[in-house]
Amino acid sequence: MSGETNARCTIRRAEQSDVGLIMQFVRALAEFERLADQVAADEAMLANSLFGPRTYAECILAFVGDKPAGFALYFHNFSTFTGKPGLYLEDIFVEPGFRGSGVGLALFRELSRIALARGCTRLQWAVLDWNEGAIGFYRRLGAKPMSDWIIQRLGRAEMEALAKV
Repeated sequence: MSGETNARCTIRRAEQSDVGLIMQFVRALAEFERLADQVAADEAMLANSLFGPRTYAECILAFVGDKPAGFALYFHNFSTFTGKPGLYLEDIFVEPGFRGSGVGLALFRELSRIALARGCTRLQWAVLDWNEGAIGFYRRLGAKPMSDWIIQRLGRAEMEALAKV
């Protein structure tokens, strides 16, 4: 990881001691997305998923000076068409006071570096349709909407019902 630094922002890989901070970012993101009532994760769950024996995701953190400014949590997906991995950005959040200061751009630059270094063919994410500020930012990055694809999801209850034999 490059540990990108500019005059204002430093990006680094999260460590197990950062789990409390990551949880704070998760809660702040959930509040912003009006989904706070859906957060079931806690620090122990995150610690196990990010740093346990079988890691499921990774996280990078952004700091402006010594102040936490944002995070990005991601994992690999796979393209059968290219036969290569991709990165899926599950969550990205920049503290409101740091928006527009280059923190989001620094996080995306680092994610792009990680993806390229790992031979990934794409970096993907979803955005809520009402988040016009984020959508505009993503367009300025060069992101293209995948309007011909509709995200589908089975929740735990649906999976349990489907799994019954």
